[in-house]
Amino acid sequence: MSQIASTETGQSRRTLLIVSMLTVCFFAVANLPWTLDDYDQAKQAFVSFQMIGQQRWLYQTTPHEGMGARGGRHSFHHISGKPPAVAWISAALYRITRSWDFAWRFPSFVAAIALAVLVFRGARTFGDLPALCALAAFSLNLLSVRLATLVRTDMPLALVTFAIGLLMFEKIRTRTSWTTRDRVALCLVLTAAMFVKGPIVWAFVLPPLVIYQLRRKWRPTFPNAWSGWIPWVASLALFYLWLISGIRFIDGFYEDVVLNEFAARFHEGIHRSQPLLFYIPHLLQKFAPWSLLIIGLLVAALRKTKATTGKWLGKLSPEMFWLMTWALGGIVVMSLIPSKRVDRIFPAVPPLCMLLAAQIKASMADNVARVRRIAACAIIFASIFTGAYSAMRVIDGYLNDRDALVKFGREVRRIAEAEHLRYEVLPSRDEGMLLYLQRPRFYTRIIEATATPPGLDALVVPIDEDPWRSGKFPYRVTVEKKSEDPSSYGFLMLPRG
Repeated sequence: MSQIASTETGQSRRTLLIVSMLTVCFFAVANLPWTLDDYDQAKQAFVSFQMIGQQRWLYQTTPHEGMGARGGRHSFHHISGKPPAVAWISAALYRITRSWDFAWRFPSFVAAIALAVLVFRGARTFGDLPALCALAAFSLNLLSVRLATLVRTDMPLALVTFAIGLLMFEKIRTRTSWTTRDRVALCLVLTAAMFVKGPIVWAFVLPPLVIYQLRRKWRPTFPNAWSGWIPWVASLALFYLWLISGIRFIDGFYEDVVLNEFAARFHEGIHRSQPLLFYIPHLLQKFAPWSLLIIGLLVAALRKTKATTGKWLGKLSPEMFWLMTWALGGIVVMSLIPSKRVDRIFPAVPPLCMLLAAQIKASMADNVARVRRIAACAIIFASIFTGAYSAMRVIDGYLNDRDALVKFGREVRRIAEAEHLRYEVLPSRDEGMLLYLQRPRFYTRIIEATATPPGLDALVVPIDEDPWRSGKFPYRVTVEKKSEDPSSYGFLMLPRG
């Protein structure tokens, strides 16, 4: 028996090492070649770029393009609705490394690795095999590898949100009371979450907490998960201080941030309104095979008890009840908000991994060998599925020159530096162009190709639009972005004298 146990332990360690290596590998490479052309990455990157270039540390703007009264293009700036915490980290990293690519993507990558470690450690409560499955579920799915190096706040938000829920889970599991140290820790993490992405953190932890506490009224044996109001009010007060200061001192902040960025998401027809059940099929597909395994284990548990759902729920332990409300509560609340996008539901994925670990632990009471076989098949399938997805994305990106605009911007900067050229970029629909060219704003003083602006030697222009497509300037470098809506830009040397 001891030899069998030793063999199983060795196999588990090897599997853990393989899953860990795949995690780091997939997280690091899945988004290559790196661009800022989708998922609003340019908006987030521009926040830290302004911090360094213009010393705007609390409130930033984001470039937009509009149409002038005579049909000419012009650029104008909206106030960025993104709190500055992640951008502060990127700005500090840039000061150290002098590399924007590293500074923009490292926070999400580190948050992804830290979240994987936290999920594994939290799931160790249920045993080694459940913890391994929880780690594999978090790492080997299409959502995690896609977000791991995106210039976005989704992964840092998921990290702090999971830390909040895990702290409550530990209080329930250990049956211990909240101490001053616990409340201070909760307040710090809540504050960090507020300055990562605002009060949206409440959607993932507060409704599940309310449901759990209501359940506790009917089941007095359930431990208390409520910390008191002080951590919640204190963190919200600090965020409101930033918000009210912006409304008071920054022109356009109320309209752009409060009304358009936050309030408008609760109205139909604004900010990509989607059907009520939008997230369900996406989670089933992008979180496969783990989503299917969770459903299968739930069905098996119901069949085993041969009881109605109500009676089965009544027999759940406090830990399992919290995990279910934590995992599903955020999905339900986010589904009720008309504005939906797949990445916004990501903070619900780590709690689903914890729920899966608890289900596997419960299933092992009947047939350990069978559960091990199912877990092994799920890990192998997820590794192949996620690996194929990552490889196809990377290969397609390089074959189709997905980073064409990145290369174009790098070449323009090289030519301008070598020949000491003063250049600007005209407004375009690609917000990332400003960052590829490292310019603080679009140039809007001229819109005619026949005019030469004073103090400039060259312009970056969209050559697929009039009047630039006429090709009146003899020197230009063009590049076409391979996408559903291709773009073409030129570096046009302006006539002198």
